Amino acid sequence: MHVYSRKLKWKKYFWELFGIIIGTALMAAAYNMFLIPNRLAAGGISGLGILLFHLYLIPVGMTVLIVNVPLFFLAWKYLGWKFVAHSLTGTILMPFMLEFFTFLPLVTTDLLLASVFGGIGVGLGLGIVFRSRGSTGGTALVAQLFHHFWGLTSGYGLIGADLAIIVVAGFIFGPEVALFGLLSLFVSSKAVDFIQEGFSLSKAALIITNKKRDEITKKILSELGRGATFLDGHGAYSGEKKGIIFCVVSQSQVTRLKSIVREIDPAAFVIVSNVGEVLGEGFGPI
Repeated sequence: MHVYSRKLKWKKYFWELFGIIIGTALMAAAYNMFLIPNRLAAGGISGLGILLFHLYLIPVGMTVLIVNVPLFFLAWKYLGWKFVAHSLTGTILMPFMLEFFTFLPLVTTDLLLASVFGGIGVGLGLGIVFRSRGSTGGTALVAQLFHHFWGLTSGYGLIGADLAIIVVAGFIFGPEVALFGLLSLFVSSKAVDFIQEGFSLSKAALIITNKKRDEITKKILSELGRGATFLDGHGAYSGEKKGIIFCVVSQSQVTRLKSIVREIDPAAFVIVSNVGEVLGEGFGPI
């Protein structure tokens, strides 16, 4: 059993390492094909590297490595080794990937296309790194240090660090380039969310009914093949006891679900909302 557990641990580690390699490679490819040639400094230490590359011809990968080293040790000292341990692989790989993929050609000089597709590539790559329990360091470490020293939330710290680089790019390259850099940052953040949360077409439903909870649930189980969870509640105005059914169904089953509820209890109150990701029996593996 111990040997089997160790094999699972190493298998998990291998796939996480593979994910970080693929993610950093995808990010580096997007930078070299879209962002760096078009001077789109879309935040991050890589954005600072783009600024220095066009001003002084310093390789972007070198800037990323040089800036990350002191950040890494500051995080190690003040945030602890457990925090930076997952950042180590991505922090080391990212600058080397940036230099390795310099052979890739420029795809487009259209700033709109470059900002959108560059942002998608960077966001997808970073999302894969995050899902592999990794990080590429940079402004993520800066944000955590801001939080440690000044109490600034990590989200605000990250946005502030990225915006500072975009503002500097605006003064150097012009406001138009800065605006496209901001667009690229927005697109990449949405791509990260897509990878983190998945592309789910599932719906969550809360059904509040007075007396027909068991009957509705049986129909959900038999006709939709979905499980359900009972919750107990009371009406705030009436004080009456309410039966609440919580269930998750596919998008194609929403119409049938509403029909079932309408047939059994037309007075029921139904809330249907989008679900970012569903894991478990009947859906994706945990």
